[in-house]
Amino acid sequence: MISSLRGRVLSVGLDHAVVEVGGVGFAVQATPSTLATLRRGEEITLATAMVVREDSLTLFGFPDADGRDLFNQLLTVSGIGPRLALAMLAVLEPDKLRTALAGGEISVLTQVPGIGRKGAERLVIELRDKVGRPAVTDGGPVGPDTEQVRAQVGEALLGLGFPAKQAEQAVATVLADSPGLDTSAVLRRALALLGRKR
Repeated sequence: MISSLRGRVLSVGLDHAVVEVGGVGFAVQATPSTLATLRRGEEITLATAMVVREDSLTLFGFPDADGRDLFNQLLTVSGIGPRLALAMLAVLEPDKLRTALAGGEISVLTQVPGIGRKGAERLVIELRDKVGRPAVTDGGPVGPDTEQVRAQVGEALLGLGFPAKQAEQAVATVLADSPGLDTSAVLRRALALLGRKR
């Protein structure tokens, strides 16, 4: 199995990136927040999970081993395939997802498109004791640089094909409502906002 990739980013699409490793381009499926951090031509390292089907071999990429491990745990639940597991990680940060699973927070889990109440209950029953709670760090987190977040999210939205003006307005709205969010959280909320307008 391929558990990580280190190489140069050849291209970034809506739902995947192509990473060149030793002259071979690997297509890697990933969440929008992960894709937003990738730049064409940059050297990157991704933790990966390989899903083998009769007719395909698909690589899923994550910024770190924590995301990959949680993805693999989600796949052990009946009815949860790789696309739905990736959608869960796109909507909920790994720490938030762990907290929801460990605390039985059904309403948080049902925010994910494709997860109904029964599916959320099954996730909680099967994973509550396996995922553990996220680690609590000493001292509060340092807030991200708003201008840097604004620029990164704006660039990611442009890369996903949204018009510049719409992208700027969505980012501004999210930051006005919830200042201090990190890049991935702002991107998720901006995408949700833009999705409602389409």
